[in-house]
Amino acid sequence: MAMQQQIDALIRQLGLEETDRRIAAWMDRYGRWLLRISIAIVFIWFGGLKVIGMSPAEELVKSTIYFLPADLFYPILAWWEVLIGVTLLWRPLNRVAILLLFLQMPGTMLPLVLLPDVCFTSIPFGLTIEGQYIIKNLVLISAGLVVGGSVRRQSTETQRL
Repeated sequence: MAMQQQIDALIRQLGLEETDRRIAAWMDRYGRWLLRISIAIVFIWFGGLKVIGMSPAEELVKSTIYFLPADLFYPILAWWEVLIGVTLLWRPLNRVAILLLFLQMPGTMLPLVLLPDVCFTSIPFGLTIEGQYIIKNLVLISAGLVVGGSVRRQSTETQRL
């Protein structure tokens, strides 16, 4: 708390209070919208790569979900991810997007348990590239919580896009 007070005092001393207030207001106004669009892009892009057979995660996914036929599961997952992204783009469908996202996310963590030799160089902290790819999903989960937490808010013109 003391550090925040020192920063606030410095901003006042430098005469930047109004600028700081405007920047924070801009971030508050557009941040959730940009976060939602960014997540949509990630899901459409990553899902689209799976759809067209260009995903670097294909072998990891197929190795993890070995108990289902890969020829059936993989295309479903690909289109599921695209659907998450598309439903994030239109705000009235954000609840659907969040539901789909949270149904999908536990599966993305499975390789950490089922394929630890692929995900870790040294358990529990040394991550391979695959492990890092999986752990980054924590950011997507948190972003989903932020977007999901805003579904009941009155939409501004910007957020309706």
